[in-house]
Amino acid sequence: MNWWNELLANPAISEKLPEATLETLGMVTFASFWTALVGLPLGLVLHATGKGGTRPVPVLYAVLSALVNIGRAIPFIILIILLIPVTRAVVGTPLGWQAAVLPLAVGAVPFYARLVETSAREVAPGKIEAALMVGASRLRMTGGVIVREALPSLIAGFTVTVIALVGYSAMAGAVGGGGLGFLAITYGYQRFDAAVMFAAVIVILAIVFLIQFLGDRAARLVDHR
Repeated sequence: MNWWNELLANPAISEKLPEATLETLGMVTFASFWTALVGLPLGLVLHATGKGGTRPVPVLYAVLSALVNIGRAIPFIILIILLIPVTRAVVGTPLGWQAAVLPLAVGAVPFYARLVETSAREVAPGKIEAALMVGASRLRMTGGVIVREALPSLIAGFTVTVIALVGYSAMAGAVGGGGLGFLAITYGYQRFDAAVMFAAVIVILAIVFLIQFLGDRAARLVDHR
């Protein structure tokens, strides 16, 4: 077990790794919260205003769809740099895991909104028409029929989005965003400490596997088909 003792004797692993793991979990958790809060209603609006939606508004759909496409097309590492003035104005600094939450959420919202729109389209039109025929308001029909029927798919899409956020958070480390990506770059790459690099990658993989497991379990629990 000499290798294990040597591993624990490395302060970058015994001290920095737990701290970086908490930072990654913090930025992914907060960014996921804002992504769900903004992305879910945005995706439902896209579905409602699009062709075949419950309230088609072609102009509004075209504008929102274009914004979503632009948001998804910008590489995340460039998005972080573009948002530095906004991040500094909102958070007070462009550095640290707290500052990374804003670009992470901005990058993930368009991604999740498009997944929500796709999930809503999978709801059988007959169920929506039946709800409208019995007098359900469009708001109640959206929450009580579309969201309920598409819930397993919405959770699966959110799981994919959160896992993407874990990858984004590692990229944020390249520009001072903190977390496991920052640790892997500053200690593993720049200081040629391969053990730190591998340890950071293993923790990231463990987080991704845990998120996928929890997401699959949650989707199965709400799937009553």
